[in-house]
Amino acid sequence: MRRDDDAVEVDEPLAVDAPAAPHDASGEQVTIRDLAGLAPPARPARRWTPRRVVAVPAAFDHPHGRRIVDRVEGLGFEVERLRANRVTGVRGDTDRETYARAKSTLAIVVSPASRRALRPIAPSADWRVDLAEGCPAHCQYCYLAGSLSGPPVTRVYADLDDILAGLADYVGRGTVTSRSAVRAGEGTTFEASCYTDPLAVEYLTGSWLRTVEHFGQWDAPVQLRWTTKYADVGSFVGVPHRGRTRVRFSVNAEAVSGRLEGGTAPVADRLEALRRLALDGYPVGLTVAPIMPVPDWRGEYGALLDRVRAAVVGVDGLDLTVELITHRFTPGSKEVLLGWYPRTRLEMDEESRRRKFGRFGAVKYVYPPALTAELRTWFERELAQTVPAARVLYWT
Repeated sequence: MRRDDDAVEVDEPLAVDAPAAPHDASGEQVTIRDLAGLAPPARPARRWTPRRVVAVPAAFDHPHGRRIVDRVEGLGFEVERLRANRVTGVRGDTDRETYARAKSTLAIVVSPASRRALRPIAPSADWRVDLAEGCPAHCQYCYLAGSLSGPPVTRVYADLDDILAGLADYVGRGTVTSRSAVRAGEGTTFEASCYTDPLAVEYLTGSWLRTVEHFGQWDAPVQLRWTTKYADVGSFVGVPHRGRTRVRFSVNAEAVSGRLEGGTAPVADRLEALRRLALDGYPVGLTVAPIMPVPDWRGEYGALLDRVRAAVVGVDGLDLTVELITHRFTPGSKEVLLGWYPRTRLEMDEESRRRKFGRFGAVKYVYPPALTAELRTWFERELAQTVPAARVLYWT
């Protein structure tokens, strides 16, 4: 999950050569017993369970809003009908209490009019389409910190049918893939995970499954894109997607994912989910983010790439992309994150960073050029050697 403001300045795509089939450190060719061509057995999914579910009156004016309410109530949750089209009852006596209440609340609302006018989302896709806002995970580096107003409630949009109906006006008008010689095969691309994690709420809403089906039935050169830190992909297997949805899994070294990504699925489960979808014909992807120079980062990220290599062994027709994103933060996001996670060990030292300015003059802190170049060179080399089938889209 990434804000568009966090991906403004992008270096040129990496040139990744394709060496021979991957081998492990001993020189033996890597295989996975009984996995060639077969999906791994599904594990019980790790799911977010909201403590409070609310719905605004306007949500009931939309068929999908009523479908969400029926779905949620069918799962045993009580849906509180609010009296006005405003989410209330979230503020606590302290900031920490407000954060806890917000993070455990699911709100069924109607999307703001401003969200239905799509915005570019370089370098990921031509257009950003929002089906929800807010994320129930507890990532201590969260890129949404400071970018969403008010308490971090997870809001899902009831007007999905209207949102999908409005996408046709944007076909062929993008600047990232629509006009790119390298990525033209993707068609006009729509990114649907900038402000949320789809799989965190999908079992409650069904929104992304309906969207995958919509793109599968759409007779146009288009592609849906979304990324997740969860692994609950069972409902997407067997769907007539026609290869028009690319699901990317956000992964990281264990030193990052195990320490800073609370409430998410283990990386091993995410990679199993990637394999299941790849075997079902989906284009898939990895979002390695945020890349951090943790102690022994070469060993940490080397182990991650070995796990990726094992996850894609024997997948015929594999279409795998990689997006590489280094850690950055803004003064505003740092303040919010320290309020949410006052004991975090996340490094946010302005003195050790380089200050950059975004399109609208916003300040962000990134790694110094020498360190960035070292990280990039390593990933370029190791990806080519370890996962030669991967196509790197960008580094930022």
